[in-house]
Order: sequence, then C-alpha cells, then structure tokens
Amino acid sequence: MEVIRETRAVCPVCLRNLPARLVRQADGRIELDRTCPAHGRFRAVVWRGKLDFAQWSAGSAPLAPDAGLRCPERCGLCAEHETESCCVLLEVTRRCDLHCRFCFASGGEAGADEPPKEKLLAEIRDIAARCGGVLLQLSGGEPTLRDDLPELVRAAKEAGCGYVQLNTNGLRLAREPAYAQRLAAAGLDIVFLQFDGTRNAIYEQLRGAPLLREKLEAVRVCAENRIGVTLVPTVVRGVNDGDLGALVALAASLAPGVRGVHFQPVSYFGRCPGPATEKARYTLDELLFDLHTQAGLPLEAFLPSRCDHPLCGFHAAFLIGAHGALQPLTTAVPPTGRSSARENRAYVARRWMRAAPEEKPATGGEDFDSFLYRVRHESLTLSAMAFQDAGNLNVERLHRCSLHVYDGGVIKPFCAKYLTPMP
Repeated sequence: MEVIRETRAVCPVCLRNLPARLVRQADGRIELDRTCPAHGRFRAVVWRGKLDFAQWSAGSAPLAPDAGLRCPERCGLCAEHETESCCVLLEVTRRCDLHCRFCFASGGEAGADEPPKEKLLAEIRDIAARCGGVLLQLSGGEPTLRDDLPELVRAAKEAGCGYVQLNTNGLRLAREPAYAQRLAAAGLDIVFLQFDGTRNAIYEQLRGAPLLREKLEAVRVCAENRIGVTLVPTVVRGVNDGDLGALVALAASLAPGVRGVHFQPVSYFGRCPGPATEKARYTLDELLFDLHTQAGLPLEAFLPSRCDHPLCGFHAAFLIGAHGALQPLTTAVPPTGRSSARENRAYVARRWMRAAPEEKPATGGEDFDSFLYRVRHESLTLSAMAFQDAGNLNVERLHRCSLHVYDGGVIKPFCAKYLTPMP
C-alpha cells in the first residue's frame, strides 16, 4: 500500500471530520482511507486503475495541512473555498411524480413541501445579486409540477441570471407541449433531462416505470421549441453501465435537439437502496474506460475538469459525422492552470444551449464557415459529474466545487448540502 495524498474526509456514520489519505493498493486501486474513533476504519475506492491517476489529476494542489478542519459542518462558501459559483441550484419543490430508487433530494416523500412563489422570487433575486450572470438550475423534486415555473424562469432572466436550466424527468414536457412552449417563451435555455438509457428495463429498475417513449417525446418537444437538451443518466453498475455506447449513439442521432450527455456515476446520498459496497462503486475512470470501449471514443478526447477538481468530472466535444460517427474536437494536453467559474459557465452555455437558427453554408465542404456551422449545430458534448457521498467525500475536492446550492440564504457546495450518513 502506497500513500499518495493526505487529505480530510468524514465518517460515513456520524459525518465527523477526519484526517484521511489516498492510498494506492497493489492492484492499482486508489482508496480513500480514514479512521473514526467512534466507528472504526473506512475505505472507499475512488479510482480503479483504468487510467493513470497521476496524469489525470496533474496540476491539482493537495489540501494544505491546516485546511478543511471543519468541512463540511455548517458549510457555506467561506474563505477556504477556492471556486466561485458557476452554477447555483435552487429547489423549487420537494414534490415529485416519481419515487426513484436513487434521489439526492429525496423527492416525492410524504409531506413534501411547495415553497410559495414570493419566497422563491426573493431567493432568485438574491442569487442574481450575489452571483452575477450565474447559471441558475431550477430543481426539485420535480420542478414541472409547479404551474408557475415559467414565471420563475422569466424572473430569473429579468434579475440578471445569465442562463436558466431546468432539471427534470421530462414527463410533463412530453405530456403537455403547451407547458414547454411557455417555458421557452419565458427564456428557458437548457433542459437537463433525466435519461438513464436506451431500454425500458433500465427505467423500470431505476425509476419504477417504462418511460423511454415519454423521454423521447420530451426531447422532441424541447427541440421543437429550440430548448437545448442534455441527457443525464445516473449510471449504476449492473443496470445501465453496459448501455453507455448505445446511449451516446442515440444522443448523436437526436442532435441538434440533444446537445450532450452528462453522466453521473451513482452516489449514495439522499434516498438510496442501501450503503455502497466496493463492488457497487462506479468510479470516474471506469466510466471513461467504458465510454472508450463501448462507443469507440479515444481516451485522449476526454479532459479533466479545470474549474472543479479533476476527480469531479470530465468533458469532451465531438463533431457528428456520417452514420453518427464522432470526430473529437478536444485533445488531452498538459494542464495549463485552472479555468474560472465564469469561463466554465460560458463553455457550458455554448455547448448545452441551442444555437440561433442560421442557414448552412452553401459550400457544405471543409472551409472554416462550414466547420463553425457544424460546431454550432452538428456536435455533441460528453461530460460527467462524480458527486461525493459520506463514503468517499474528499475535502480537497469539496474546496474546488463550483456547483452550489442556495439553502435558506446560504450558498453551499452541492456535495455538502446533500451529504447524508450512510444507511
């Protein structure tokens, strides 16, 4: 066993802040290792050795010895936090019309509340004032259960939020196209659509119903209203980790309505069926390797996050060619420093929003104008966010989080807000 990094973590049982270390095992696995005086030793695999860990995380500074001693207890953005807000999530309801096995917000539980519109409008104005030009994510629960959601979208734009994104299961969009029209008219930019795979059996396991037809209809309705759609699968080992190549191919076939796929390896916080075992953990490097093998995509096309921590996620951009073939637009290069939240937000908007309508260049060839047209209208972005739970939370990563949550006037890192003890 080789110690490769000192950091801090939490006890999965009591959430006590603990000294921790990243250790490499003989088989190449990287584990987060710590010991709680009350509950004992805990280890969680964070890297399977499918890719070179040092190369992927190069340029990421370790946590200072005296930093992170109280994270994430009473967490908010403090002087130790390294990254300003790229995106801020606002829960507009706890109600939901599904009851998924995995739900970070535990949506749809009995007695789930509905904040009054006036309260949400005040919170939107506060977010805009404190985080100018931010990408605002309206989330839940299921936000589309609110009839006044278009009013909230419009208010966000008027308050100065640069972009507005809706996190949704898409069911109401599919069933009520007029509702989607109202959202588009209000200025909605991006739909983050829960979309776990290409087979109904996947939805039956994760969402409790065969929803593929309605998911595809939601994509069609959004495309008709020129709302950019990003498909968001929760990837669970043994359920849909073998469907990644098919999902990428489907996404390419649905462009330009679908702008990308944002993979989220399953995390064990909020509502989940049980604690994570080592076998159940699905790591970021496994996701990259599976995309490489299933979709035939070169690993060098995928770049680690430079705004958040490299272990938090990746992105890659592709031109869509004949028969859905994907040609990389990104190529791995040595890290040259961090990107700002503002730069990251601009990239997200550029890749996930629908471009304004324009005529395709008459040449249709390989000239620069044709290339730019294809980038805007015939491309696909693949990205990921590996959320942390109590089993694998690394304070070093938490300090670099740019995805934040507005919680009663406090802005918190996403993984701190939703952190729950292991079941």
